[in-house]
Amino acid sequence: SLFIIFCIILTHQPITHQPTNKINTNNKPIQTKIMNPPSSSSSISNTLIFQDGAIQFRQRIITSILSHRPLLLRNIRSESLTSPGLSNHEASFLRLIDQLTNGSKIEINSTGTQLRFQPGVLLGGGEVRHVCPVDKSIGWFLEGILPLAAFGKEDLILRLVGGVTDGLNHEDPSVDYIQTSLLPVLKRFGIGREDSGGLAGGDQLPLSIKVIKRGAAPLGGGEVVFTCPIVKEIAEPLDMVDEGKIKRVRGTVVSCRIPPSSAARVAHSAKGLLHRLLPDVWIHTDVHSSRKKKKDDMVNGGDGVAGRSGGGGCGPSPGLSVCLAAESTTGMILAAETCLDASREGRGALLPEDLGVKAAAMLLDEIRKGGCVDTGAQSLALLLMCLGPEDVSRIRVGTLSQFTIVSLRLFKKAFHVEFKVRADEESRTVLLSCLGTGYRNMARAST
Repeated sequence: SLFIIFCIILTHQPITHQPTNKINTNNKPIQTKIMNPPSSSSSISNTLIFQDGAIQFRQRIITSILSHRPLLLRNIRSESLTSPGLSNHEASFLRLIDQLTNGSKIEINSTGTQLRFQPGVLLGGGEVRHVCPVDKSIGWFLEGILPLAAFGKEDLILRLVGGVTDGLNHEDPSVDYIQTSLLPVLKRFGIGREDSGGLAGGDQLPLSIKVIKRGAAPLGGGEVVFTCPIVKEIAEPLDMVDEGKIKRVRGTVVSCRIPPSSAARVAHSAKGLLHRLLPDVWIHTDVHSSRKKKKDDMVNGGDGVAGRSGGGGCGPSPGLSVCLAAESTTGMILAAETCLDASREGRGALLPEDLGVKAAAMLLDEIRKGGCVDTGAQSLALLLMCLGPEDVSRIRVGTLSQFTIVSLRLFKKAFHVEFKVRADEESRTVLLSCLGTGYRNMARAST
């Protein structure tokens, strides 16, 4: 009996200590102390860090704002001996972003080779005026803020002054190209349409670009007003896979401070090449002078060329540019543009006839590549697909540009969205599809 009592005492001791062990393991204050270090490390990992400088500068700023993630750029032209750090137009773009947002923090080191950006809340509303430098086109700034314009607190009215309205150095898009090619892409996602999820009634601003004054390189002097309504979200997934057949071509030739005959020669030469493939070709000539007011003159010829004299005047520099767009039977638009580059092509080095043939050949090359959008609109369409509803969006494009490929890597890092890329051997195009993030405009006033 003594042995049995001794065994009961031994087995009873761990049972008495077991509840105290449970209390120690489930102690809530101890758990909160353990969870504090991971929260600080997760905030560091949430930052978008890039070590390759100012590559895709605008795209990275935009994705930082839309993903609400801080951005850190290092080695911005750190190896340059003449002009290290941020350039003039990049600093100007940061000032524009600071005007469009509230609460953004921008930190630049003393040499300008490192940028730390903390995104704020998009505002919009009222009229925002920004002075652009002349070393970049106004279209470069417009193209940068297009994905942000529809997700502000109020409708956006942006006035850009002092810059170049034409394409610059055959790299920056012109205002005409953005109006012809990129604005229809926004409307495909429900931005600016009457049935979109923006403000109801007549208070909604139209999606438009109005050129108040033309400005050519190198002195600029242009003025552009851009208006964009806001949306709550992108309501429907994109489905742009039917490219259709090209049915007509429209274009505009813009001349500043040069004889009107030069614009007409560009239009005739471009029309002569395109008429070999289809009859419905119409190219306008938009002639501007330095005078503030000039009587508008419409001359409709039977050869498919219309002439018009602009009444807004132009800047001090002469310029000549052409933008052509092809429309398919399914409503898809492919555009191409070119202009006289004063730095490369001196006076008389390139004839107006050569410029027209070059623009027509560039448009035919875009048509040859195929797809539902041209090369310059690929990145914008893919970014809006990432912001779309949590459903599958599809788009057919031609040859993927290097800029688009780098953009796909950026979207994967910022939004965690992976695109499925499939080559169509029959049409020699590329079909891309992804699942959207269901982005919602949280800055919009809930009224």
